[in-house]
Parts: sequence; structure tokens; C-alpha cells
Amino acid sequence: MKKFLVVIQLYVSITGVAVFRYNNCILYQRNYTYLMMQKANLYNCPLLKNKLDDWQFSQSRLVCLPLDIEKQNYVRRNVKDAIFSVVLPTPLTTELKLVSCSEDALINILDMSPSIAETSEFVEFIAGNKLLSSSIPLAHRYGGHQFGYWAMQLGDGRAILLGEYINSAGERWELQLKGSGRTPYSRDADGRAVLRSSVREFLCSEAMYYLGIPTSRAAALIVSRDPVLRDQFYNGYTITERAAVVLRLAQSWFRFGSLEILTRNKEFDSLKKLVDFIITEHYPEIGAEDEDRYVQLFRTVAHKTMDLAVDWMRVGFTHGVLNTDNMSILAVTIDYGPFGFVEAYNSNFIPNTSDREGRYSYSKQLEIAIWNLQKLSEAMFPLLSESQISSVMSIMKYMEMYSKSKYRLAFLAKLGLKQEINFTTDDLLIMQLLQMMEQTEADFTMTFRELGDIPLESLKNVETLRKHGWSLPKLASHRNYVEFIEMYQKRLEQEKGTDDERRKLMSSVNPRYVLRNWMAQSAIEKAEKDDFSEVRFLLEVFKTPYTLNEEAEKRGYADPSPDWASNIRVSCSS
Repeated sequence: MKKFLVVIQLYVSITGVAVFRYNNCILYQRNYTYLMMQKANLYNCPLLKNKLDDWQFSQSRLVCLPLDIEKQNYVRRNVKDAIFSVVLPTPLTTELKLVSCSEDALINILDMSPSIAETSEFVEFIAGNKLLSSSIPLAHRYGGHQFGYWAMQLGDGRAILLGEYINSAGERWELQLKGSGRTPYSRDADGRAVLRSSVREFLCSEAMYYLGIPTSRAAALIVSRDPVLRDQFYNGYTITERAAVVLRLAQSWFRFGSLEILTRNKEFDSLKKLVDFIITEHYPEIGAEDEDRYVQLFRTVAHKTMDLAVDWMRVGFTHGVLNTDNMSILAVTIDYGPFGFVEAYNSNFIPNTSDREGRYSYSKQLEIAIWNLQKLSEAMFPLLSESQISSVMSIMKYMEMYSKSKYRLAFLAKLGLKQEINFTTDDLLIMQLLQMMEQTEADFTMTFRELGDIPLESLKNVETLRKHGWSLPKLASHRNYVEFIEMYQKRLEQEKGTDDERRKLMSSVNPRYVLRNWMAQSAIEKAEKDDFSEVRFLLEVFKTPYTLNEEAEKRGYADPSPDWASNIRVSCSS
């Protein structure tokens, strides 16, 4: 008898409307206060597990892929003929505390009641101290190009995949502990992550999700008092930091480098098995027996990758380590290392102090995404015929034009415009605004937000601008500001929409709150003292980044960054 799944989910849209989803029926209820009172009832839903002992991993499909024959966990520079190594997490030994958890990820991905996070068993589980009998822990072997150069074998040096879970919605998710100890791929590292970087990853993973950007998720973060030595800026000065672990979720952790290592080492049988697995499990719309399935896969991944890079740029996000080993084969954002959101607009913004040449600056993200796709295509060549290689190269040639069009559409939407009309004039409008922002050091996030907050007829009135914002007045100091507004007004007239429509669209794509470095740093400093209140509050704010939050306003989350924020530096150290 076929099992009938009942799926109950609670959402809150950016308009403030709470939404219940029951199986395929969607019910809307505008009494948000009432729904928040009823939300606790979901925690006691029989579908949600309140105890970790009642929750189990699903049968693993990953173990059908080539496994490392060596069962001992020690660092090896050149693992052969394997996609995964079976390896156990290294337990943390000192006081463990839950920093924060994502209720949405627990409920809607893992079918867990948020109350489960309050149990010591759950914290021990994330620490790697409690291994479920249904778990087959794996460390993934991959390679990659780092800062433009082939870095040979890399792999999960401090992340261990605990297993796979098929939830009540029929989705398969992979659970991974980041910071869970040494693996065969740790090289000279200790396999740990520190609280500093873990807070940033936890918050940004969830913030990106609520911004509407494809991303891995972070279900929970724990911290211990196990000491970890780190040379944060690679200048010879080590400090002792606290070990932390993030429970990360993704539907797949395969990346471009997963294929690259196999091609580089001429492990073509494993390459074919892996790519066929990716198609079957993650791109079922591509026929598993189709002769052109590898070309179709590359085409799909290429388009989704460029869509993702445009999405990053739309919100000012800059991925500081866009190596091929950090590019997801599902085109979701993974591996939140030294990232940053552009503040005072700078097209050459570099969030990573380790990126001395600015390879991964904000304005180069589309270019680097295409470069990385080129490396992915080369990794797939052994599976392709000459005519198929030619097809892949044609796809590559198209990517630049495709990404420009997607970028144009994204930034037109940020201006409240719904369609392309004239490529030349549309590009000029966007370019002129960004140039003015750069020259006046106007804030990226708030300039677009304030443009949408203020009625069109008031955009030339400097006094009105000053009453309703702080970034737009900076922009208005530019000598070409009035000329730009006139150009903008004419372009809006071409679409014949209302000003209300313009402002509504702009408020839906231009966030008011993003994870600025100073916010993360403030939360980190408190967390180091076992005060996790700011981490948890930031998570709540980022659940509705497009909606004004009165407490967030009081804390200055939509204000200019404090002066001390200019001293914050972020590196690859974590």
C-alpha cells in the first residue's frame, strides 16, 4: 500500500502574509499574530521528530560510487580510484553549547521539531560525538583550480558527510558536519573550524536563502572549548580560538573539482560513473540513456551557474574564493569563506585579504564563473565525442552574451523596470547609476532600496531625500544626478507602468538588510563570550530581509557601518 505523505509547512512572505501549505493545498491567513500563536502546534506534529533517537538517515545512494579501499583515517596526498573515503568524525571533548539553529531547516528539510535542538543528544550529534547507526560518514575527494592554478588533490579536509535523508516532501538532502576533524584530505590542517568563521557561514547560508538565492543551508551551529590554533592573517601570529561545527545541508556537495580530479588522474571509469550518477539523481529531466546527456548536463549547469553569479551581484554579494572546488554542480552557493557584501559601491571590492591580486573581486564574478565553466567543460571532454566537444564550446561562447542579458534584466528589476527595451540605452542607464554610486561612495544596498522607497516625483527634491534616507543624498551630490533621474523617468514612461508598481517591484528585489561585516563581527565577539543573542537575532532579521524591522532599525542594521568596521579583515583562515 502506498504511503500517504502529509506535509505541513509555515511560511511568512515578504508582504507579511503567513502561509500554510498542506500537501498540495495552499491556505493563506493574514492574521499573522494568530498564526504565530499556533506555530508551536507544528512542533508537536507527529511528522516532526522530537527526539534524535526517532530520526534516522535514509539509505545512502552515494556509497554506490567508488570508495577508498584504505579504511584508516590518516592524511594522504594522493588518494586513487575513489570518490569518497569512509571516515568517522573526531569528537569534541569539552563543554558543548548550541549557538543557534534554523527552525525552517529543521522543520521543512529534516522533519525535526525545533525542540530537538534543545536536547543534549542533538548537540552531541552535531559535535560528531554521537553517530547514528544509520549513518555512513564520508569525506569527498575532489581537486580544483585555486586562484587560477591547478591545486591537485583537495577534498573534504574538515567536513564529513554523515548521510542522506529523504524528507516528507520527497526531497533528498545530504547532511554534513563542517569542522568535524581530520580526514585523508586535510593536508596540513587540523580538520577543525573556529567559531569566528562558523558564525559567518551559519548566518550567511540562511541569509542568502531568504534573499532568494540558491544556497546550501545551515541547520545548526555548536561551539566547544576545544582549543584551535589559527594564524588568521598568515603573518606568523597564531592565536587560540574555540572550535565550532556547523551542520550544513545541500542536495548535493558535488562541485566542478569533483570531476576535475578524476580527469586529471585519468580515472575515466569513475568519471563516467559520477557524471551518470549526477544526471540520474539531480537532473532526471535529462534522459539517462540519451546520447547527448553530457552536453545537456553541461548546458544546464552552465546556465544555472551564470544565473547564480548574477543573483550574487544583484544583492552585492561577493564570493571571496571562487575556485573551481567551490563551484557547485547544482549551481548553489557553497563554502562561505571570506565573503562580503559591497557597501560603499566599489566595482573592485575584494572581501578576501588573501586575494592580493583581486581575482575574485565583485565585478569579476561573471568572468570567473565562465572561466570555471571552461575548466568544468575540460573535465568532461573524456566523455564527449568531437562533435559533442564542439557543442560544448558553442555553449561556452554563448555564456558571455547570456550572462550580460541576465545581468541587465536583474539590474533593470532593481530599478523597477520589467523588460529590456533597448540594450544600448538600458546598459547606459545601469552603467551611469553604478558609476555615480562609485564616485560618490553611495551604499549599494541602500541606494537601490531608497530609490524604491521614495515617490518618483520626489527623487529630485534633495530635502525629501534627506528625510527618507542617507545613501541616496550621497548619490544626489553627483553632478549628473538630475540628468540620470530624467533618463530614468523617461525609461519608466516607456513601460507605461505606475509608480506604485515600480516601488513594489523594487521593494521585492532590493533588500533592506544584508549581512554586513560589522554585524557578523559584533555577533562573533558576543558569541565568544557565550552570548549568542545577536547571532539569533540576526537570523530572525534575515528571515525577512525585504521588510522593515523596527528592532533592526534601532540597532542600526540599515544605517551606515560604524567607523570601526573599516578595520575588519577577512581571510581564508577558518
